[in-house]
Amino acid sequence: MKINFKIITPERVVLQQEVEQITVPTAMGEITILPGHIPLVAVLKAGEIILKSENKETSMAVSGGLIEVKKNETVILADTAEMASELNEEKVEEARKKAEQLLIEAKNRQEVDTAGLVGGLDRELARLKVVRKHKTRKSY
Repeated sequence: MKINFKIITPERVVLQQEVEQITVPTAMGEITILPGHIPLVAVLKAGEIILKSENKETSMAVSGGLIEVKKNETVILADTAEMASELNEEKVEEARKKAEQLLIEAKNRQEVDTAGLVGGLDRELARLKVVRKHKTRKSY
């Protein structure tokens, strides 16, 4: 038995395929979804999504969103999602440094969207974790 999986961002359908297992970072902690999982809706946090199917593992970075689990279907509506193979470590590291610098500069100003800046930093840290973890693997 497999799960029909789909991950969508405002820009595109990132991935749509049948999988055997899905591991996602939620606001309440990491969860793994297997076929026949009880229905649920949860808030995603920035982190790594891991899909397993036929002894193959696929990873992607996600910055947040929602997950809906139905009987044999799981849909993720993500703010951003990128396959590990799409990430470039040098560019992600640059973006992380820039996000950190913006957060430091924001502490010196009064009217700043600190939550937005922290969210941006969380996104870059999640992307960096995924690209570093999987840069030597050939499974993505």
